[in-house]
Amino acid sequence: MANLRNLKKDIDYLVGQVVMDCFEYIYVTPGADSEGAYEIVGEVLVLRNQLRNRANHPDGKDNHSLIKKHYHQIGLDLVQGCDKCYDKLGALVNA
Repeated sequence: MANLRNLKKDIDYLVGQVVMDCFEYIYVTPGADSEGAYEIVGEVLVLRNQLRNRANHPDGKDNHSLIKKHYHQIGLDLVQGCDKCYDKLGALVNA
C-alpha cells in the first residue's frame, strides 16, 4: 500500500464496481431478482463504510508494524467482501 489515500480510492473503486454490476444486472436481465440485487448493494455499502472507518481510525498508531498489518488486513477484507458479494450476484444471475 502506497498511502492511505490510495487505499480509500481502492475501497471506493471496488465497491463501486460491485454496485454498478448489480444495477446492470437489474436493468439488463429480464425477470431479474431486483430485491436480491438491492440487498447485495446494501451489504457492499455497509462494507465500504466499515472499511473506510477502519482506515481512518487505525489501532496502535505508534507501532509501524501494527499499522502495516492493520492496513493489510483492510485490503484483504475488501477483496474478500467484494468476492462474497460477486458470488451472491453470480447466484442471482444463474438462478
